[in-house]
Amino acid sequence: MTTNKVAEQAITQTTEAVVSHGPHISIKAETLFNFLGLPITNSLLTSWLTLVLLAFLALAYKRNRFVTNLLNLILKPIYGLFYGVFGDKIDVFFPLVMTYFLYILGLNWFGLLPGVGTLMYKTHGHSIPILRAGTADLNTTLAFGFFSIFMVQFYAVRYLGWGKYLKKFFNFANPIAAFVGILEIISEFSKAISFSFRLFGNIFAGEVLLTVIAFLVPVLASFPFLLFEFFVGFIQALVFSMLSSIFISVAIADHGH
Repeated sequence: MTTNKVAEQAITQTTEAVVSHGPHISIKAETLFNFLGLPITNSLLTSWLTLVLLAFLALAYKRNRFVTNLLNLILKPIYGLFYGVFGDKIDVFFPLVMTYFLYILGLNWFGLLPGVGTLMYKTHGHSIPILRAGTADLNTTLAFGFFSIFMVQFYAVRYLGWGKYLKKFFNFANPIAAFVGILEIISEFSKAISFSFRLFGNIFAGEVLLTVIAFLVPVLASFPFLLFEFFVGFIQALVFSMLSSIFISVAIADHGH
């Protein structure tokens, strides 16, 4: 065997070793097991755990003074923020948009906990992480995006009635109005897609960044990036809920006045 072939083989083996022991990065959530024909992914498992945690906090809110005071520190400033959007309708919409905020925040921050993404489960000859941030799965963010836009349409019909609601999309008074109606339909779908990819892109990119940094440099070097991702997770949850509230506010406004 020539020297060049030996060198090529050594480089190939080294590359394969690095790849096989490198960080685990997958753009889609991995299936852990199937339950009644339903694939249970690592992101779905994390979403369930976050939901359970929020349920415990909701129960403790009325029973534990410490939890009550702690949550009020978060809820009251955000309540004032959304009051500027909804005004006297705040009590109707605040439970919905605050649920968006808390659940998305929980999913974002859950993915930053120690062990998430590093605890591995062996299946079919390869290892996959047991837990993955729910918002790092495009399926989850698509569900959030389309549900948010669905609720926008629901409240628009509730406050404006079917007549004014449909006139927004199907107005044949003149060609320009008809064309604008088509653009409005496209706009509603584009909002859901924008919601989904903005949230997914930011959270998934953050997970990849932390994974690569933790693999290449010592543990303490990734700490500033971890703090930054905590901030990004908060901002993304706030942006999603705030945009949802603005879309609802615009949708229920009577543009005829």
